[in-house]
Amino acid sequence: MHTDDFDFSLPPELIAQGPLADRDASRLLHVRRPSGRVQHRSFRELPALLRAGDVLVFNDSRVIPARLLGKKKGSGGKAELLLIRPSTDVDTEAALKAQAGGTVWTCLGQSSKGFRPGMELEFDAGLTATVLEAAGGGEYRVKFTSPMATLEEAIARAGKLPLPPYITRDVELSDAERYQTVFSRRVGSVAAPTAGLHFTEGTLAELAARGVEVRFVSLEVGPGTFLPVREGPVAEHKMHEERARISPETWAAIVRAKAEQRRVIAVGTTVVRTLESVPADRAHFATSIFITPGFQFRVVDALFTNFHLPKSTLVMLVSAFLGREQTLAAYAEAIREQYRFFSYGDAMFIEAD
Repeated sequence: MHTDDFDFSLPPELIAQGPLADRDASRLLHVRRPSGRVQHRSFRELPALLRAGDVLVFNDSRVIPARLLGKKKGSGGKAELLLIRPSTDVDTEAALKAQAGGTVWTCLGQSSKGFRPGMELEFDAGLTATVLEAAGGGEYRVKFTSPMATLEEAIARAGKLPLPPYITRDVELSDAERYQTVFSRRVGSVAAPTAGLHFTEGTLAELAARGVEVRFVSLEVGPGTFLPVREGPVAEHKMHEERARISPETWAAIVRAKAEQRRVIAVGTTVVRTLESVPADRAHFATSIFITPGFQFRVVDALFTNFHLPKSTLVMLVSAFLGREQTLAAYAEAIREQYRFFSYGDAMFIEAD
């Protein structure tokens, strides 16, 4: 397989630059597999498409204001960091709630001339960073200092929500709410699990009334979700590692549903990657799973997801689940019908014929 096998032409005006007025007002492309038959619906019809006993699994990860804009100490040159994860095995949430200097962080760094070990960077609210190591690929090991009690407080003052690069406007106050799911609780992501953005408290109540079982996992969405796959064979692409967790109770509920032949439905590609890479022996783990056509799904039976970038690992994952030709045909139909694409866009629901 080649990256060009997952390319399609997307008119720029279909890239959603902001959310709709109402979370649940988006459109829904309902797709059947393996036939690829499509129907045009609204998101508010989704609960009626589900069955009593279905297990609907969400990613409850919360986006942090991980984008730091500042300057190099001394020269005053512009500097930008994006927090990715603690460099050690320490829990991300624990690292954020500790003092800034307690943990070394892996960050993506950007400046006109790059960063050297020993260089100091200055940000708002007295937050500073010392570059310890250049790890390659634009990654750096960094140690922070701050007058605030915790790093979480410091980045709340100094940082910005890291909206995806295809959203070309500045961050707005409304993004603080709308670029988070209503059930987000575990901090640590640098991108939202966007399939969950459509759901409201009312939607969750309707699902419960219909007998749908709702469960949560956590995957700390990293910047790799935005990175294009380099030209060439798909197999040469290396996924960024992301931290995940699933409680024993949630995993037991999923195992029970599979044994009883009830559907497990993933809300978003991050949930797919979590469920399809759960180790047998632990609830906290890291995954760099790369799901492409030919992958044998062992957990996920149906998928609710947004529309993704051409040549991206996410459109490859959808192609693995639906089939490449059917996926590209569904995307072509969505483009013809002027669906809104990417993070703040519309959604599709894929289930069996």
